[in-house]
Amino acid sequence: MTTTAPLRSPCPPGACVCGRDPLLDTPGADLRILRLTRNEEKVLLARLEQLKDLDDLRHLQKRMYEQLGIRVEVSPGFHEVRTMLGIDIDIDDLPGLCRKTRKAIPTAIRRGLNNNPAIAFELLNAHDLLRDA
Repeated sequence: MTTTAPLRSPCPPGACVCGRDPLLDTPGADLRILRLTRNEEKVLLARLEQLKDLDDLRHLQKRMYEQLGIRVEVSPGFHEVRTMLGIDIDIDDLPGLCRKTRKAIPTAIRRGLNNNPAIAFELLNAHDLLRDA
């Protein structure tokens, strides 16, 4: 007897353009993203809000890609970074990723950065924006 991981329930009709159903109908498609149920999403978002340091953020980025196929890029913005809103958080297009989740992940990361501003400084320093002159 084999058990399959629960899949995310569909969004209400017309509420989302995630492409869940076409993804399910595509043979050989990567269905990892559909394993992110609403409960698992809450756990992920809570974890992102409790970042410890830049290595922790990088670790979570890696795990999101490995387990769900979500590629998240976090970097200083093109313009001046005065607040956490100046940090760019990009998520690659991914069929099956709900639009609400696509918005919630960057919001949770920003909360994590606000909760621990030292991470933002580490991020800026990793991009040589705070190095000594």
